Amino acid sequence: MNATPRVLAVLHGLLASAAPDERGALWHLSEPGRELDANLVRLPPGSEVGEHQEDILDVLLVVLEGGGVVRTGGGALDLVPSTVTWLPRTSRRALAAGPDGLTYLTVHRRRPGLAIKPPSGADEGGESPCLLDRVCPECGRLSPDPAPVFCSRCGERFPEA
Repeated sequence: MNATPRVLAVLHGLLASAAPDERGALWHLSEPGRELDANLVRLPPGSEVGEHQEDILDVLLVVLEGGGVVRTGGGALDLVPSTVTWLPRTSRRALAAGPDGLTYLTVHRRRPGLAIKPPSGADEGGESPCLLDRVCPECGRLSPDPAPVFCSRCGERFPEA
């Protein structure tokens, strides 16, 4: 099967049509059969995505509007429009939007779907564990963190348990 390239979004148009106070994921790649994920995220002035670590995926972050910083174990990296930042897997990082907010695009390999499997050799029944406390209320992403504070996709704070 040959796939046909096509335009999926015009980011300038998406940003122009979004309400000024709209935050979180404004767009995400959702085509079936894809091997990539991409998200257009807007953080309001002064907001943050708390410190987290992505153990599986490298992430490319491209700043489109506004500015801010990525705080890492090695210091702070300034983010300004057109900055392309590599966030390697296993790196700890936190994002902070500046006074004009921060709008960025993230691109990474598609995360494989989660599967709950019994331990090897187990043949007992039972219910699967409930993971609803790990689903972001804003964008619906399932966090790999067992006790998430902020969503690594859109920056939304998880409700306290």
